[in-house]
Amino acid sequence: MKKLILLLFPLFFSAQTHRFIYQFQYKLDSLAKDFAMENMILDVNPDDVKFYPYSYVETDSLNIVRGQSRSRWDDHLPAVIRKKNSFENISLILLNDFFSLKSTDKLNWKLLNDTKVDGQYKLQKATTTFGGRNWIAWFSKDVNLSEGPYKFRGLPGLIFEIEDDKKNFIFKLSKSMKFSKTYEAKFLESFLGQKPIPVSEKIIAKKQLELYSNPLQDIAKSFKANVNPENTFYVSGVQIKSLDQIKGMSDERRKTMLRENNPIEIDKVVKYPLH
Repeated sequence: MKKLILLLFPLFFSAQTHRFIYQFQYKLDSLAKDFAMENMILDVNPDDVKFYPYSYVETDSLNIVRGQSRSRWDDHLPAVIRKKNSFENISLILLNDFFSLKSTDKLNWKLLNDTKVDGQYKLQKATTTFGGRNWIAWFSKDVNLSEGPYKFRGLPGLIFEIEDDKKNFIFKLSKSMKFSKTYEAKFLESFLGQKPIPVSEKIIAKKQLELYSNPLQDIAKSFKANVNPENTFYVSGVQIKSLDQIKGMSDERRKTMLRENNPIEIDKVVKYPLH
């Protein structure tokens, strides 16, 4: 993390957005040996904090250069928005429709005496229980910012590393940068022109069950209603030629949903019925 050394300390006096990039490793299937991996962004702004995949910024940049308005959404981990210095989070979730879910996620940390050095930063160990998992964090008091990836915050310093004790989810800080103006991240405000619908956890669980019951409902409706033989329909790069084909692909999609049912907040896992 030596790249961070020259970037962290001057930022708090001048930057409007302080961006931290975390390498995120996760297991879609808790029994799998291999990890999926992507980069996540934590933007600390004057009034709020936003956490979302790095790929959203890449898509946004391409839209600006090419004059396009493409939308991208990654459902492996909800994007999160919160007021600065608050445990009040808004999670953004795409389940056919675009939803927002408010939650209060107060974390009770236990500070330990264990320390280690990373570059010029002294890191201290802390533990907490959240979302049905036990978490181990390493934070630095050298960075006077009580923030971290996802909903993890509230320590007396920036979280550099955090993982659950089963090593299903691992976040590691890899880079930091600053912007003289606040980065707006307007792509979090809507998806395909639709603003997020505020809902409860009960509604989210209901929508997940509906999606499991009929995972390709939208494509099936469009295919069935189509009267133009020149229109073509694709699912995961495969052309759809019959409703029976959609049924078979729906069965495979359900098997995948059962196998990859490993959310970061395991206490909110949806119990899908077996077909």
